[in-house]
Amino acid sequence: MRHINTRSRRPALKTIHSRLNAALEESPAPEFEWKRMSEVLGPELLSRLLGISASSIRRYKAAARLTPDEVSGRLHFLSLLVGDLAGAYNEIGIRQWFDRKRAQLDGRSPSDWLKPRWKPGQAGPNRIQELARSLAASPAT
Repeated sequence: MRHINTRSRRPALKTIHSRLNAALEESPAPEFEWKRMSEVLGPELLSRLLGISASSIRRYKAAARLTPDEVSGRLHFLSLLVGDLAGAYNEIGIRQWFDRKRAQLDGRSPSDWLKPRWKPGQAGPNRIQELARSLAASPAT
C-alpha cells in the first residue's frame, strides 16, 4: 500500500481555501442573499441598515427589479457579517447586536456606523466586521 504524505498537501489546501473564501467574500449574490437577510434581520432593520425602503427590498427580493450594485455590495457585506455573528448569537441576538452600543466602537452601536450610502471597505464598516469576526473566533461572547 502506497503512503500519501498529507502534511505536504496542507499548505496548498490552506492556500486554496483562503483564495476560495476571498473569492466568495468579493462575490455578491443578491438573488440568494435577500431571502436569508430578510428572515434574519426583518424588513425594518434590513431597510435601515441598507438605507433603502422596505418596498424596494420587496421588489429586489421578488426579482421584480435588479438589485443595484451599491445595494448588492451592502447586502453581501451584511450577509457575511450575519454569518460571523451566527457563530455566537441566535437570530434575536443578531438583530439586537446591531443596536447595542459597543466599547470597541467608541460607545456607538454597529447600526450607528452604517449610515445611508455606506460602503463595504470604509473605516466604519471595517470596524464592525472586525468586531463580528472577533466574536466568531472567541469561545465566549
